[in-house]
Formats: sequence, C-alpha cells, structure tokens
Amino acid sequence: MATVAVYSLKGGVGKTTFAVNLAWAAARNSSRRTLLWDLDPQAASTWMLSADHSGRDEAQAIFSREVDVEQLIRPSTVEGIDLIAADTSLRGLDRLFFQIGKKKRLARLIEKLSRNYDRIILDCPPGLTETSEQVLRAADVVVVPVIPSPLSQRALGEVARYLVQNGGSHAPILPVYSMVDRRRSLHRAAMEENPDWPIVPMASAVEMMTSKRLPIGEFAVSSPAARQFAYLWQAIEKRLAKQ
Repeated sequence: MATVAVYSLKGGVGKTTFAVNLAWAAARNSSRRTLLWDLDPQAASTWMLSADHSGRDEAQAIFSREVDVEQLIRPSTVEGIDLIAADTSLRGLDRLFFQIGKKKRLARLIEKLSRNYDRIILDCPPGLTETSEQVLRAADVVVVPVIPSPLSQRALGEVARYLVQNGGSHAPILPVYSMVDRRRSLHRAAMEENPDWPIVPMASAVEMMTSKRLPIGEFAVSSPAARQFAYLWQAIEKRLAKQ
C-alpha cells in the first residue's frame, strides 16, 4: 500500500483536480483498490464525489479516536473509488493535532487501512500547519501542483526551505506544473527552467469537472488533460516502485 498526498502551501493551484483525477487513474488505469481521503475543510473533493451530502461533522473525530476511521469510509459516485469525506469539523484539526501531541497519528490511521487499500490519495488543505506536518510524515510521495508563476513557485520554495530547516524524514516531493497555458510567455519561461516537471494544461475538460462532478476520465478520457494525468500517475507509480 502507498499513500500519495496532493499538497501545496498555496491555495487555488488545483489540488482537488489533481486528487480526484489521480484517484481515478489509480482505480481505473492501475486497478488499485483506491481510497480518496479529503482532509480539506473546504471539502471540494467530497462535494465532487460524495453520494451522501447529509454533513455529519464527524471528520475530525477520526483523529481524536471518537470514531473508528473505517466507519466513515463510503463508496464515492465513481466505481472503484472509496471516500472519507471532509466537513467543517476539520477547521479545528490543527489545534487537535497540537493538543494530542501525536506526530504520526495520520500515519497510524493510514497503516490501519493498508489491509483494504492499495493506494490512498490525500487531498490536503493549504498552508504549513500541524496537518501538513502529519501529511509529510505519512505520505510516500507528495505531489505539489505549481502554477507557472513567480508566486506559486515561491510557495514551493518556501515548502522546500521549511523541510530543510526542520530536518527529519519526509516524503519525496514531486512538483507538477498546473493550469499551464503555453500561450503565456510567463508560463513558457517557467517551464523552460524546469523542463523535467510533469505538466497539466489549462483545459476545458478540467473546468467541466465541477459541472459534471466527475473525474476527467469519466467523460473525456481522450482529452489532453486526461492523458497528462495518466502520464503523471505512471510517473508516480514508477517512483513508488523504486522506493
């Protein structure tokens, strides 16, 4: 079993788009038993793929052990992907992690799920927080969407600097250019600086995800964006195999 976190210091870079489509690729392209765990209180992945919108506000209770993690697993609206939904209770998750003082609580919960799943995809909230520290300890690889702009690339640099300053072990970081528009000179210049980074283009299929509430592979499997997510997933699987 391996855990893939989709994380960024900055919001609005496409984390949910990545998480949902990578979960789809894991389930459909690699035939993995796949769980998508939404850790973001904005609950975008949950809104997109949940069949249950009753909003029980139990997501944080997993970490305080008031609710068993397996009790909150539900089938998503996409065959082959199970879901642990987010809700507004996660707004207090950083405070809870600080209070309980357990640096590997998320890792321990993921370990418990390993007998039922081959791949767990984490949709993470932005920021350098107690939650992000838990994610960096628990994940086997961290996918970081980066818009080809100075501000977004600075955010990636801040994460790298933070990891160096704090030392210790953490998952390998895989930066990926997100929302790429090759017509923009700024985007082209950024990609020339890092030609080996994977690229996910700005595309109508990506924008349609929110109206269809589906991964791109469910309605536009031959689109350039779907192909790029497939390539990205292959790269992730190869990296996991090497580890």
